[in-house]
Amino acid sequence: MKRWAASLVLATMVLAAVSWERARAEQAIHSVVELFTSQGCSSCPPADALLGELAGEPGVVALTLPVDYWDYLGWKDTLASASYTARQRGYAEQRGDRQVYTPQMVIDGLRHAIGSDRKAVEAALAAEKQAGVMSVPLTLSSDGATVHVSVAAAPQGINDVVQAGAAAADDEAEKGPPKGVLWLMPVKRRERVKIGRGENTGRQVIYTNVVRGIMKVGKWYGREATFMLPQDIARPDGCDGYVLILQRGTGKVPGPILGAAKSPGL
Repeated sequence: MKRWAASLVLATMVLAAVSWERARAEQAIHSVVELFTSQGCSSCPPADALLGELAGEPGVVALTLPVDYWDYLGWKDTLASASYTARQRGYAEQRGDRQVYTPQMVIDGLRHAIGSDRKAVEAALAAEKQAGVMSVPLTLSSDGATVHVSVAAAPQGINDVVQAGAAAADDEAEKGPPKGVLWLMPVKRRERVKIGRGENTGRQVIYTNVVRGIMKVGKWYGREATFMLPQDIARPDGCDGYVLILQRGTGKVPGPILGAAKSPGL
């Protein structure tokens, strides 16, 4: 009986190890695509569908961030957040081009394309992948109660992120300026919405990997680091998973994305 119990425990440990190895393999991310969309935008449903396709591509994190600036057209977007609108405008400020529109896909925090233009999106993905901006691996693991996020050391060529006019705290003076910030995005995998008014009246649109919040986890100083999050914070009620993004810049003006990871199943 003891021998049988020991074998069962060993088998459980092996299965757990295999499942986490699979999870780690799924997290070899080379591209992050953020779609800024709106239920009040008649040009957006084809982009929403394309984002759904991209979500199934290996090595791609595809996220939907509904904006609120078309709400005045007669239909208030049921998934929109002013913080997503601010993020989109922050990207435009970082690029210096004032290009804020829907549907817009932003790839790796740098390049943007019309979200319904498949060729333009694929070209942007290929260009960013070749540029190798996503150069810092992130790995996730969980014991059921806590999510552990392991961030690799910075490769050569990543400079310090210095916020103008900011005085460094004592611990930051010792570590040096941060090279990036780790952000958490809880995600609803799939949301079907029937739109009652506005340009898409009567349509049912399926949204994929809808972001339900953006939370700062901590600063990254270029060295190997591990961050820990309570599972119920990473995946709150109503969400199916979560994404972690390591990014330069600030919350107000986001910069290039250096690395990303997603929970299994996204």
